[in-house]
Amino acid sequence: MTAQALIRLEGITKRFSTDELETHALANVHLEIYPGEFVSITGPSGCGKSTLLSILGLLDSISEGRYILNGTPVERLSVDERSRIRNREIGIIFQSFNLIGDLTVAENVELPLTYRGLSAPQRKQAVEQALEQVGMSHRLRHYPAQLSGGQQQRVAVARALAGTPAILLADEPTGNLDSTNGEAVMELLRALHRAGTTICMVTHEPRFTSYGDRTVWMLDGQVIGVGKAGEMASQSQAGVSH
Repeated sequence: MTAQALIRLEGITKRFSTDELETHALANVHLEIYPGEFVSITGPSGCGKSTLLSILGLLDSISEGRYILNGTPVERLSVDERSRIRNREIGIIFQSFNLIGDLTVAENVELPLTYRGLSAPQRKQAVEQALEQVGMSHRLRHYPAQLSGGQQQRVAVARALAGTPAILLADEPTGNLDSTNGEAVMELLRALHRAGTTICMVTHEPRFTSYGDRTVWMLDGQVIGVGKAGEMASQSQAGVSH
């Protein structure tokens, strides 16, 4: 690709240490994600894919390597700068929805926008547009407990979209849904991608990797293959032998 990578990871390592043990959650990970791509990250439980997504979302820091986000080396950013970039450039969809129970649908979607200094009319317009995108504008005055799991995840997607982020990160977005609602959420992500949204999704469901442009396979904290959706790239090309 000729475009500049939106995300570039160079030799990313993440270690967790205790007095008795040092664990490598990630080891020498290289990855590039380009504007307009839909990239799926998959692998067995404990392979490091959620840790990787937390690093991409600036929710966790790296032990070694370089993370360049939209041309900015992340290691140079202060805590406040990371928070500001996370609020403005990154939308995150969590497996557990993370909606606030005593706020309405509209208030949940609006909440991240209150930290941007937007006027009330600007926030209202952004909320309405985001809920329209996910087909939930008719539920804006409802509370999370009044919604199904699939509807709650749609609201979570709207909350992530409302700030028009440079990239949408989805951490097992179908993990708490039945198969019908899971498929519906994946179709929503596919539609958003076709409309130009850049998406990076972690999933343990191999069938859902087919919704993306490329798939990244992980094992034991390493990338063991990268290829087109539905294909397994040569592990020898990833520098891993078995």
